[in-house]
Formats: sequence, structure tokens, C-alpha cells
Amino acid sequence: MKKKVDLTNAAWAKSEMSNGGDNCLEVAFVDGVVALRDSVDVGDPDAAVLIVSRRDYELFTRSVQAGQRNLLP
Repeated sequence: MKKKVDLTNAAWAKSEMSNGGDNCLEVAFVDGVVALRDSVDVGDPDAAVLIVSRRDYELFTRSVQAGQRNLLP
């Protein structure tokens, strides 16, 4: 997906199961898309952020919740 997204005011969240650690996936729902980043990159302006559609994120999380073991083709 190619879309320029302003993440300046993004509200990042991570799973409660992370126990406050810094080795987690963080997610932000912003501007109609979903942004994903590694929590070790917090504060790094050059950190990589993956932007996916809400639909793709929903399908991915649904597969994980269903226990799909092989998410790669």
C-alpha cells in the first residue's frame, strides 16, 4: 500500500501480554490505515513503519486468533 501517513499524533498501543517490554509489535490506527512498528524503535524518527490497510490487518489478526500456524505461502 502506498500512502503517505502523518504519524505525528499516532496513538501507539501494544498487547497487554507484552508485560511492558520493549520487544513488541506496536499498532496505531490512523488516517484510515494501520501502522505497525517494533517497540524498540520508539523515539527513532528514522525507524521503519509498516502501513497496511485495515482489511489486511483484520485478516491477519483473525488468522492469528484462529491459530493459523503457517502465515507464509
